[in-house]
Amino acid sequence: MNQFYKNLALWLVVGLIMIALFNLFQQPKLQKNLIYSDFLNLVEDGQITRVKIQGDRISGILGEVPFQTFAPEDPELIRKLREKNVRIDVAPAEDTPWYMSLLISWFPMLLLLGIWIFFMRQMQAGGGKALSFGKSRAKLLKEKNQNTFKDVAGAVEAKEELQEIIEFLKEPQKFQKLGGKIPKGVLLMGPPGTGKTLLARAVAGEANVPFFAISGSDFVEMFVGVGASRVRDLFEQGKKHAPCIIFVDEIDAVGRHRGAGLGGGHDEREQTLNALLVEMDGFESNEGVIIIAATNRPDVLDPALLRPGRFDRQVVVSAPDIRGREGIIKVHIQNIPLSKDVDIQVLARGTPGFSGADLANLVNEAALLAARYNKATVEMDDLENAKDKVLMGVERRSMIISDKEKKNTAVHEAGHALVAMLVPGTDPIHKVTIIPRGRALGVTQQLPIDEKHTYPKDFLLKNLLILLGGRAAEELSLGQITTGAGNDIERATDLARKMVCEWGMSDTMGPLSYGKKEEQIFLGREIAQHKDYSESTAQDIDREVKGLIMDAYEETKKMVQDNMDALNRLSEALLDRETLDGEEVEEMITGKKPEKKRAKKRPKEKKSEEESSPKDEKADSPAKEPSEPET
Repeated sequence: MNQFYKNLALWLVVGLIMIALFNLFQQPKLQKNLIYSDFLNLVEDGQITRVKIQGDRISGILGEVPFQTFAPEDPELIRKLREKNVRIDVAPAEDTPWYMSLLISWFPMLLLLGIWIFFMRQMQAGGGKALSFGKSRAKLLKEKNQNTFKDVAGAVEAKEELQEIIEFLKEPQKFQKLGGKIPKGVLLMGPPGTGKTLLARAVAGEANVPFFAISGSDFVEMFVGVGASRVRDLFEQGKKHAPCIIFVDEIDAVGRHRGAGLGGGHDEREQTLNALLVEMDGFESNEGVIIIAATNRPDVLDPALLRPGRFDRQVVVSAPDIRGREGIIKVHIQNIPLSKDVDIQVLARGTPGFSGADLANLVNEAALLAARYNKATVEMDDLENAKDKVLMGVERRSMIISDKEKKNTAVHEAGHALVAMLVPGTDPIHKVTIIPRGRALGVTQQLPIDEKHTYPKDFLLKNLLILLGGRAAEELSLGQITTGAGNDIERATDLARKMVCEWGMSDTMGPLSYGKKEEQIFLGREIAQHKDYSESTAQDIDREVKGLIMDAYEETKKMVQDNMDALNRLSEALLDRETLDGEEVEEMITGKKPEKKRAKKRPKEKKSEEESSPKDEKADSPAKEPSEPET
């Protein structure tokens, strides 16, 4: 009801103002104003027959046009009018109504009052829109969050660290009796999609304390001083609700290294960072206010922000291992009906390097694919196809490829598969296909048996053999070389150069690192590589890189030459079936011909007009086989 009366009072004030303006500026009827002497002359001439006298105002009609004039105190006027037989109508002087006099006298005050009321209502309705630039935009999560630590898989250490924070807020005596102090800040850092924000949402769901959430970009505006003011307001809110947790997502938006700005050192972002540093650990203590921040670029953060006392703990949320991926997949398939043939362990083993977001996308793509073919459950084939789609791109079955080009692709992929199967100690073959995917004409996919965190020199040299297997097969089987090996050569050269310049795996160059990387913190990426060695050393590096590549290529050619029959069987099987799995590739190489079987046909799907009449297009990029380890 109070809001109703406020609105009523506001509209009443507005209505009175409109009435006043209407009466003040109302235009009278158009009439002719006569000079008093001209009026007397017209009376003498007999052109005026009737007048109305009201105070000092005289009005009448001249012809058909109304007129008016104002007379001085002339005692002879009435006598002159009677002499000319002019009819005289007399009325009392017109008085202004009392309410109009009151309104006119109070009009400026009422106008100012109405403007003030309107302005205050706007401030209250929009959180003080006009004057709220310095207010924090942090959202207080009052309702119970749906996410808990049960929804987070694959980040065991991070959950333990955050669980301890929550326990400290719930039972501070447990830690304080031994002299322990609550950490002031926890920094979650890791690659994109590994679950940093999900962990923060889980903390909000687990903790029974106020939880403020804000993004790093919410601090900075176009107005100078706004960011620092919002930081101060955020911590003021935190102190009022202590004990509480403040979560800052993407803190690198305001926490970048100072002195790296393009506009000089005294810019708005640095002032915001200075205010954040002071509030986190300055003269005034913020007891009970814990900061949790997330970033995927810890290397660009200011050192003063990372020191103990501000962020006491730095928790790395890395890409999940095979157990973590298995747990993440189980979380995302809870509400999805699965077929009995789904093997989560195989799926987890076949997705090395996948983040939590990648796995969630994989499960969602599989569900969409199964729904597209009107299936009741999600089958293993759907998950495998979704994985291939995420890794290698969408199948381009509508792409028109000539028989000659298809044979070149089959020989190329058969070369990769043959070398990968013959070289011991490499990741086993999972699938070989000549169906175009994404920008690739064909793909040879290897499936690692276990997680690898470091790579021995022998393993990298074997990967050089696999990368060059496609080019060697083209040269020996077709008698010509094509551009299909362009990406393989690029990756092999890059791998060999890293072995020589970064990892010290060259006997000639020794265990040294050549080439210092130069990074611009403001740009956040490597833009140049400083050449910190002589020209003769550069020639030695080039010679050593070339030697690694050429030795691997000669060994690969010999291996392919000695197994030409197996290469031909593989290429013919690929032309026939388009896709082979690891077991079929092994049977082809050993010479045991399996029963001739076609690849599984997908359920019929209604084709769109674009699919029913495919356009001729040319693939401009060769296959990108995921045989090279992540380096």
